[in-house]
Amino acid sequence: MIPALVLTAGLATRLRPLSLVRAKAALPVAGQPLIGRILTWLRDGGVSDVVLNLHHLPETLTRIVGDGQDFGVRVRYSWETPVLGSAGGPRRAAPILGSPRFLIVNGDTLTTLDLAPVLADHERTKALVTLAGVPNVERHKYSGLLAGPDGVLAGVAPRGSDQPSYHYFGVQVADAAAFDTVPADTPYESVAALYPELNAMRPGAVRVLATSATYHDIGTPLDYFETSMSFADREGTAAYGAGCRVAPGASVRRSILWDGVDIGDGATLEHCIVTDGVTIPPRTTWTRQIVRRLDGDLAPGETVVGNLAVSDLS
Repeated sequence: MIPALVLTAGLATRLRPLSLVRAKAALPVAGQPLIGRILTWLRDGGVSDVVLNLHHLPETLTRIVGDGQDFGVRVRYSWETPVLGSAGGPRRAAPILGSPRFLIVNGDTLTTLDLAPVLADHERTKALVTLAGVPNVERHKYSGLLAGPDGVLAGVAPRGSDQPSYHYFGVQVADAAAFDTVPADTPYESVAALYPELNAMRPGAVRVLATSATYHDIGTPLDYFETSMSFADREGTAAYGAGCRVAPGASVRRSILWDGVDIGDGATLEHCIVTDGVTIPPRTTWTRQIVRRLDGDLAPGETVVGNLAVSDLS
């Protein structure tokens, strides 16, 4: 099986204030780090060698993943300063991957996709890039990939378009040669410019493969909350991290607690996200709020409550 690059370097600005505490891929989903779920899915799909690219809050990822042994894979790291983007990142990581072909997986991808058919289609068509997609049924929410009957990428339908399109949910197979024209160690923010150039130089180089996979979106704090609670419900677990303490007189309903959270006696929480190391004062009430320790600047929408930064979950 070919190796995989998991894109975990991004700033995740849409996920703030949660991404001020941890890198996006380090967020816990029903008590398990998102990156752990991704590595387990890759392992179960036959992948044994993985590279993570790092930039934003890298220690929140490395302390979870280490060398990958706990997840049954070998993990190495591609460090980026500055962050190199969705094309520059693979260009930088390609020598570490050491393979003419590799998977690229977004660091927020939770999906049931079977990798084998995607790899087989990529091999059959001799493409440089094969993007896995599903029919875009939420065109009001997502832009979509346009593809002809032959599967060749034909463009992007903007959000709100009536054109039938495919939603790219973060899994692709790429030949290392696809990134040869990207300047080394230089920010190259998006493949949105690169991939049309590849198709222009070599028609059919970039393709879209329609799949029936399911996926979960973790773009915003509300997306994250709904995804984590969905996994907790399905797996029959509480969405609590390690070292949490809930006082006997406290009430916690439909809420996510990260590591080391302490809920005081008589406190009430409902539909909240409480991040690492927060102490909720006794006899306080919190509803649909994100709570983190006050550390540095406030994110837009946050207010100060004692030693905490608080914002609405919406």
